[in-house]
Amino acid sequence: MKKTLIASAIAAVAFSGTAMAQESNLPSVYGNIQYAVMYQDVDGGNSSIEHLDNGSTLGVTHNHEVAPGITGFFKLELEGIGADDKAASNGISSLDEAYIGIKGDSFGQIWVGSDDSRYEDAISKISNYWEAIGSGTNTGHDTGEGDLVQYSSPSFGGLTLSGAVQINGDGDARSNKKSYPYQLAATYSVDSLELAVAMDSNDGGNSYSSTGPSVNNENTYGLRATYAAGDLSLTGSFQTRKDVADAFGLLATYTMGANRFALGYGFVDADSGTEGSTISAQALHNLSSNMYVYVEGQLANVDTGVTDTDASALAVGATYYF
Repeated sequence: MKKTLIASAIAAVAFSGTAMAQESNLPSVYGNIQYAVMYQDVDGGNSSIEHLDNGSTLGVTHNHEVAPGITGFFKLELEGIGADDKAASNGISSLDEAYIGIKGDSFGQIWVGSDDSRYEDAISKISNYWEAIGSGTNTGHDTGEGDLVQYSSPSFGGLTLSGAVQINGDGDARSNKKSYPYQLAATYSVDSLELAVAMDSNDGGNSYSSTGPSVNNENTYGLRATYAAGDLSLTGSFQTRKDVADAFGLLATYTMGANRFALGYGFVDADSGTEGSTISAQALHNLSSNMYVYVEGQLANVDTGVTDTDASALAVGATYYF
């Protein structure tokens, strides 16, 4: 699922619903259906068009008072619905998030399970922004979103510290060996400016909680700055991983009533000699408090030093959430 506007909207709805449900000790149920039509064209290659499920989910949240000033909470979010194709869908088929934890104003929040990692939450604002297209702003970090123990501190004058460790034991069927990859992050907010720095040790490799081969065991480091001035927001990010790549990203968004417009740029300089750049744009309209539509377009170029390939993509989508 693209964790973009829908993620923020669902979080707000889920929090509000959970607060009301707490009074009767009932969980809050939320969900969304996301559809998109995607057209892609590779210069000198093939073109394709597809109607797709862009990440429809169904979730449950709940919280309750464990002790004065301490709240216990849980979240379970399922995806893989395949809402675009009844014949091919087996219903809900995969897990997006599942965790339990406790939080308090005096000590912050600690939670265990599968969730967005601290590195992703601090740095990956640009890549997680887009609804249907990619961003071309990542170098890659291997520690996935499962088997995590995470902590986020209270705000100390605008400074929030957080960390995560992934516990992979020798009884884990994915690895059969022990490893404890970790992440550290710090976010500082003052007035309209937010700064973030984070690292991922990448000690576990992709096989622990995702698919695909691991690249190497070098750390990934990331920096991000976001400046919000009224309806205008500007974000820049930089990520680096030794013997892999450096990646830069820029994103500007402007809100005008029920409409939002965005323009982004991503550049990846791989140590292999390949360079990739993307220019992305979005126009989004909120039809109501529960539904929005959007158009996204992208122009991309990949130069390997031997070949130089241009590609384009266009997506039209709609999302309904409750």
